[in-house]
Amino acid sequence: MSDTRIVAAGFGYLEAPRWHGGRLWMSDIQKRQVICVDLDGCATVAVGVPRRPCGLGFTPDSDLLIVSLEDQRLLRLADGMLHEVATLKGVAICSLNDVAVDAAGRAFALAHGDNLHIVMDRPANKRVLLTGHMDTVFPADHPFQALRWLAEGVLNGPGVADMKGGIAVMLWALRCFEASPFAPQLGWEVILNSDEEVSSLGSGPLLAETARRCQIGLTFEPSSLPDGTLAGARKGSGNFAAAVAGKAAHAGRNPEEGRNAIIAAADLALRLDALKGPTLSVNVAKMDGGGPNNVVPDTAVLRWNMRPSSFEDQHRASHAIADAISAVAAAHDVSIQLSGSFARPPKPMDAHQRKLFDLVRACGLDLGLDIGWRDTGGVCDGNNLAAAGLAVVDTLGVRGGSIHSDQEYLLTASLVERARLSALILMRLAQGAWDGHGA
Repeated sequence: MSDTRIVAAGFGYLEAPRWHGGRLWMSDIQKRQVICVDLDGCATVAVGVPRRPCGLGFTPDSDLLIVSLEDQRLLRLADGMLHEVATLKGVAICSLNDVAVDAAGRAFALAHGDNLHIVMDRPANKRVLLTGHMDTVFPADHPFQALRWLAEGVLNGPGVADMKGGIAVMLWALRCFEASPFAPQLGWEVILNSDEEVSSLGSGPLLAETARRCQIGLTFEPSSLPDGTLAGARKGSGNFAAAVAGKAAHAGRNPEEGRNAIIAAADLALRLDALKGPTLSVNVAKMDGGGPNNVVPDTAVLRWNMRPSSFEDQHRASHAIADAISAVAAAHDVSIQLSGSFARPPKPMDAHQRKLFDLVRACGLDLGLDIGWRDTGGVCDGNNLAAAGLAVVDTLGVRGGSIHSDQEYLLTASLVERARLSALILMRLAQGAWDGHGA
């Protein structure tokens, strides 16, 4: 494995990394500016964005597109000046966040919904961040909309485990804790976000900002297994799209003058797939583009997901993506615009994390529960909280299974079971059972 090194530092909260023109472009949401960094680590402020920049993209002629988060505008940087491309005031019901790329390579500003944030501010040495999400993977027009009993104590329905049940567990755990004599000794904050299932692209800054005030994270995703096993280490996750621009030509008269975007995208797909290994999974998921059989296709969009086991694997994957895109662009004489990022950092099981898991296990044993954990390739907001420095247990929600399918179920006996466990964890934390240092 190649060594990693810090090439640039001193930033606020970075989002929306894009590789373009031999430099890495990023939005610094906290400092309200877009920056770019070359391979030598030279960082330059490209432009200031007063209402907070977020998603980034590039036009075919390499002008920078910027989502202005707070005032719901899409901006274009041209000739050193910011110009408004579009505004969604009066249309979007919440802040704009990221930029998505469609099958034609066009950029669209996205809004990810509002979030619920509750603060119990106390003059205590410790503060806990409890998180959950309101969204499910099922759209409003999906046929899976009703609840039904599969058997006694087994409830089927959209989001019953992931994670309506977890929200109920969180609520009752807090009610029990607040009724205890230990409540004044522990501050807490709750975030219920609306975009966890799409990588928390809109709520990410809120999660990061809140995490800086806390030391411990409790997330109420469903248990990793129906027996109550928790998720331990988690891989990271990144979703990407590469928009390939070639050159159209007649397939019979002058095909040699064309530049086939489909062939270039296919070459990129094979190069990306070759990167996968024990510590990096790669799923090339979808390719769009092309047209009539007698036209050399000039557009294509390739989409893929990557899941690294460690920050070193993520760093290596980022460089490999950039190398593959450069090689394909040169080999096929096309231009390629990359969008997407590793929105979920890896979450290793280090000593810092293990100490909190040991506390949870001890609480479980006191309640007659034998709780274990296992590593998983799935991701959640726990990844982001751990990356912010918190010790996190992120599967304190209900026991159940078959999530993200119409067979999703909740074991209703686990509602009380997991609420008792979480309430006890909060009480032990308030009593000083965790000092924040790994063994």
